[in-house]
This record gives sequence, structure tokens and C-alpha cells, in this order.
Amino acid sequence: MSRYLFHRAWQSLLTLFLATVVVFLGVRALPGDPALALAGEDRSPAVLAAIRQEYGLDRSLPVQFWSFISNAVRGDLGTSIRTGIPVSSMLRTALPVTLELSVLAMLIAAVVGVGAGVVAAVRRGHLAEWFANALALIGLSVPHFWLGLVAILYLAVATGLFPASGFVPLLDDPIDNLHHIILPAVILGTGLSAVLMRQTRSSMLDSLSTDYVRTAKAKGLRPAVVVGRHALRNSLIVVVTIAGLQLGELLSGAVVTEQIFGLPGFGKMTIDAVFQRDYPVIQAVVLVTATAYITINFLVDLLYSVIDPRIRVGADAA
Repeated sequence: MSRYLFHRAWQSLLTLFLATVVVFLGVRALPGDPALALAGEDRSPAVLAAIRQEYGLDRSLPVQFWSFISNAVRGDLGTSIRTGIPVSSMLRTALPVTLELSVLAMLIAAVVGVGAGVVAAVRRGHLAEWFANALALIGLSVPHFWLGLVAILYLAVATGLFPASGFVPLLDDPIDNLHHIILPAVILGTGLSAVLMRQTRSSMLDSLSTDYVRTAKAKGLRPAVVVGRHALRNSLIVVVTIAGLQLGELLSGAVVTEQIFGLPGFGKMTIDAVFQRDYPVIQAVVLVTATAYITINFLVDLLYSVIDPRIRVGADAA
């Protein structure tokens, strides 16, 4: 097991380094000169040269990359060109909002998606399966921004059940925090719950037709034990893989939902940084998102061995 962890760890670090190179070069390939955006009305050569020297834009790309890497390792992601605030401070303010929104959306999607998938597989051909399939179709086909606007119109403006926008920090008031963020989380988790429902249903149908499930039924085990302990557990490999990939996508895909509900997360910070050519902020946001993807996939690989012990045994034998 330790050998397997070592291999996965260095592969993750190598992937993170390559992602850092791509992020650095991709940001530099954006059209436009950030010095021109910062200069405002005074675009004289002296002012532009001073701006480039102040932010290190006049250095060669290898020097800029080494400076970016060495500072990032020490936790220094630079200073925002637009606001003059350290990027790490901006991330400490925005990242918890996006993380809370994404994790809550994932929990909602897992409960609804996996539950509906199990019901659809066990009750195949019945009304429950048709209802679950209809919900999955709606979740996959309706865009988040339109669903969010409809939710604000009917659940916030018309009935006043939820706030239309705003955010309360979790540590300040947990109840009010949940009241503000539950509706955006439901909207963000809708598409993912549909994907999980379809994957769970497909995997469960395969598991329910296997010999070990028929043997479990022949032994007289209760239906809940057969479904929960034998069929569902062996179906979770595919579901966990999809959930891991989608959680990383939620972190980046939360931008639209945050904009609609006025949440101070990655969304507004990222959009403002792109329009203002704020290199340090763009690099930091993409780097944090890439790190989240890699970390989540590493954790998913570890979870495989918990769900299916044969994977752990196979890794040790190799």
C-alpha cells in the first residue's frame, strides 16, 4: 500500500508541476498588455516602462516563471495588479465561499443522485423509475443560470423563502449562512445529481444481475442488505470516479452560480481579473483549481482501495 501511495504521490506532484507550466504560459498568451490596462490615460513610454519594471513584466519568461514558482512554494502568490492586495489574502476571503458552496452542492447531489439511482434500479419498470429518469433529464437539460433565475423569482422574490443574494460567513451565524447558501447549492448540484443518478442506476442494474447478488438472495438475506451491502458497494467505483471528477468541475463551474446569487467567491474575482489582465490573480485561481482537481483525484484513488480491497492487494503484489 505504501508503494502505491508513493507512486500516486509523485505522479500527482509531476502533474501539478506540468499544470503550473501550462497556467503560466497560458496567462502570458492572453491578448493585450497589462501595462496598458494599468496605465489608464497616461500611456507614455516612461510610465509603461515603470509599470513593467514594478510588476516584473520586463523580465524574460524563464525568470518570471522561476520567480512565480519559488514564491508560490513559500505561499506568496504575488500582489493583485488591480487592487494592490496580496493574492493570498484575496484567496483566503473568496476560497471558503466557493469551497462551502461546492461541497454542499456535492452532498446534495450525492444524496439525491445516488438515492434516486438505487430506487430507479430496484424499482425498474415502475413509476419510481420513470419519475427518477424525468428528474435526471430535467437536471441534465436545463441550464444552471436559467434554473437559478427561476428559483430567485419564485422562491426569493415571490415567496420570500430564501434570500435572493448575499452571503453570511459560517462562523458568524451558521443558521443564517445555511439559509443564504442552500438555494445556490441546490441549483449548482442539480446537474451533478442527474449525472450521479444515471451512473448509479446503470451500475446497480449490472450488479443486481450478477451471481453473487443472486447467491445473497438465495441465502435469505433481507433485500436492504442485498442492495446496500452487496450491490451498491460494488457499484460505487464508477460513482466515486464520476463524483471526484465532478467535484473539481464544481469548483470552477461555480462561477456562474456565484454571479447569479451575488456570492463573494471565485466568480467575481476571476471575471474581474480576466478583464483587467490581472496576471497574479488569474494564475492563482487557475493554480488553486488545478491543485484541487489533482488532490481530489488522488483522494479518489485512495478511496478505491477502501471500496474494493482487491485494488489494494493488486497494488501490493505489483
